[in-house]
Amino acid sequence: MASSTPPPHCALTTGKPYTGHHFHHPQNNHRRGSTHQHRSWAPQKVSLNKNDGSQAAARLPPTSAAAGRIDYPCLSVTDFSSRRSTRFVSKMHFGRPRSTAPTRHSAAAAEALETIVCGGAEKGMDSILRSYESKLCASDDYTYLLRELGNRGDWFRAMQCFEFATSREKRRNELGKLGTSMISTLGRLGKVDLAKQVFDTAVNEGYGNTVYAYSALISAYAKSGYCDEAIGVFESMKDCGLKPNLITYNALIDACGKGGGNYKRAMEIFDDMLRNGVQPDRITYNSLLAVCSGAGLWETARNLFDEMVYRGIDQDIYTYNTLLDAACGGGHMDAAFEIMAEMPAKNIMPNEVTYSTIIRGCAKAGRLDRALNLFAEMKIAGIKLDRVSYNTLVAIYANLGRFEEAFAVAEEMEKFGIKKDVVTYNALLDGFGKQGMHGRVKALFAEMKREKLSPNLLTYSTLISVYLKGGSYEESFEVYKEFKQQGLKADVVFYSKLIDALCKKGLVELSALLLEEMMKLGIHPNVVTYNSIINAFGQSESADQLVVSVPSSSQCIPENIAVHKEDKIIEVFRYLASGKSGDQGHEGGKKDFHCVLDIFTSMHEMHIKPNVVTFSAILNACSHCNSFEDASLLLEELRLFDNQVYGVAYGLLMGCNENIWSQAVTLFDVMKRMDTSTASAFYNALTDMLWHFGQRRGAQLVVLEGKRREVWDNTWSDSCLDLHLMSSGAARAMVHAWLLNIRSILLEGHELPKLLSILTGWGKHSKVVGDSALKRSIEALLTSIGAPFQIAKCNMGRFVSTGAVVSTWLRQSGTLKVLVLQDDRSRSGTMKLEPVAL
Repeated sequence: MASSTPPPHCALTTGKPYTGHHFHHPQNNHRRGSTHQHRSWAPQKVSLNKNDGSQAAARLPPTSAAAGRIDYPCLSVTDFSSRRSTRFVSKMHFGRPRSTAPTRHSAAAAEALETIVCGGAEKGMDSILRSYESKLCASDDYTYLLRELGNRGDWFRAMQCFEFATSREKRRNELGKLGTSMISTLGRLGKVDLAKQVFDTAVNEGYGNTVYAYSALISAYAKSGYCDEAIGVFESMKDCGLKPNLITYNALIDACGKGGGNYKRAMEIFDDMLRNGVQPDRITYNSLLAVCSGAGLWETARNLFDEMVYRGIDQDIYTYNTLLDAACGGGHMDAAFEIMAEMPAKNIMPNEVTYSTIIRGCAKAGRLDRALNLFAEMKIAGIKLDRVSYNTLVAIYANLGRFEEAFAVAEEMEKFGIKKDVVTYNALLDGFGKQGMHGRVKALFAEMKREKLSPNLLTYSTLISVYLKGGSYEESFEVYKEFKQQGLKADVVFYSKLIDALCKKGLVELSALLLEEMMKLGIHPNVVTYNSIINAFGQSESADQLVVSVPSSSQCIPENIAVHKEDKIIEVFRYLASGKSGDQGHEGGKKDFHCVLDIFTSMHEMHIKPNVVTFSAILNACSHCNSFEDASLLLEELRLFDNQVYGVAYGLLMGCNENIWSQAVTLFDVMKRMDTSTASAFYNALTDMLWHFGQRRGAQLVVLEGKRREVWDNTWSDSCLDLHLMSSGAARAMVHAWLLNIRSILLEGHELPKLLSILTGWGKHSKVVGDSALKRSIEALLTSIGAPFQIAKCNMGRFVSTGAVVSTWLRQSGTLKVLVLQDDRSRSGTMKLEPVAL
């Protein structure tokens, strides 16, 4: 049975959008002042600045200044976004050659590095450095060693080198360079605590109180997504009398992107930057675009791009790649292809990242053939598949469960001298995990360690999520303990994956506990986090077990769980491993209604923009309300936040009329821009809610509109109805419509095909194979209306009948009455429907 919740899309581990790119084409430098050509995807320019009279603001065009700041208090039709993941294009450059400026290191430093890398284990770090000490040229050579060891992921030997160098260096400026370099190196490797220790030592010893050291620590926090900590360092820096520079502000804006796409905070930093006379550069705008990409703000990203052009700031390959990711992340694939087509006209040629991004977008939108064609196009264009490109292809196949092809790509990759890395393994782990193949997951993780590859944050979050969803609580606990031992820190994606896994098991109490903890730690939840909790109320298998209180979870913690003062995740795992998680009760009714409303209100207060997944999840929750009154009251309350979207759902629930249907069609037009899985989830959720509360005709109108718009591929023919991508309500409404269509064909004098089929799928993911919920509901429907269909002997997910038998049944006098849907609840005489203006 198809879920009415959008499935998780292909998640690719990927570094910052403006670092680490490999330029395939030498002409990727866009000329300043080039004419900005008209694009069909470009909206009017919009100001990003407050009307504070600053010189920068005055340079904007009148239309921009009048527009002022863009605010996103609620979900609007124009920004209906399908983005589910906070991992965006900035993560797609893991493993790419780093582009570095010319350095001043000596030949002796390069020789020392080779000796350390090749024979460091035998000779010892101190011994090697002492042997080269007389040849190394002060801080330049040592910073080179720190950087290169960091590029190899060897933070331990980098620390040994740093300690060796600082113990011999006496000049404060040189010590400051070493400290800044070490902090930057540790920050790139995610060792934030160690970076803070180095910073504190540098400050205490008198060489760390510099704008460079502070900026390096801010950047370290930024790279790990710790926005609050980065801002805390920024405030301390100003308290010390140090003036932030462009690098400082860029790192802060980057922190907002890595911390979950906090656009509002990023713009506050941008405004502070302008007020202090620091002019933005290309990296500033690239970072702002990355924030929009992470937050799913496609429209805002387009406006930022236009303002960047107006200010006369060059765009580069990173700008376009990040803009592309924002388009692909929101399912705007037509706009993405237009952006890519524009690049050569600007002398910016698509590179590996460009193709990887748009290929990922195609895969997410269900356009696998187009994605594979793009790989062929890369080769024709002479763009060699690099590590990221291969990993993208591996991830696509793994996400689809096509593991033979995934491993074949990995083998080809190694034939060209590119070894499997942590990104490759993460993709395979995620793919096998989605299929519930825990044995293969364990084997791959063990193989990864044998290959001496260090698992990263995504590795651990994927493993924990896989084991939690599979009920293997002890295994998930062991993985988390290992994660902690590695000194890694959880980020918004890590917490969101855990919360999602707990919610899918019906353990919403525990997910609320983690939600509270992440907020206390300064890790801001995003739309993905909240969608998981809302969606838990719409899951039929677990809806009767849910209790949650948001935003404070202190009242919903089970009495027999002792909360760990330092790490609540540990106590959650201990509680789950104890086997007591099944003891949760359920008050039901009004509590569920208020919980969903509280969650949505919390999102609004935190300026987290709901998306189409939120809408689908709320519709699912409505379907599981105990009464029609609860569902209608919930939607009516949500109209206060967004009358455009929730007003349509409310209007259809209360009874469809011409005005409401016109508004619904406008909403359906917006859904055309979504990827296939997201759009089908929306239609499934809406029809399920309408069918559940007796609005059968409204449900059929919606499902037929979805058919007309080809939301479900190849659904309908004269001989076959394919329902396997539909929810129960959508499928039942479609069966009635299909049989009525066949009846009209028959009455027009045409013969029916010899064999008629209704496909439901055989439930390969069901607890009992061949016993899917969709199959059961369709079987019950066919029986109730007397339709002469039987389960096929060779396919347990297929109902069949001969054309002759169905013709006889359709001609019977009582058949038309059972096929024409009637609303079970007529409310037109008892409730007045207020017009909902769009």
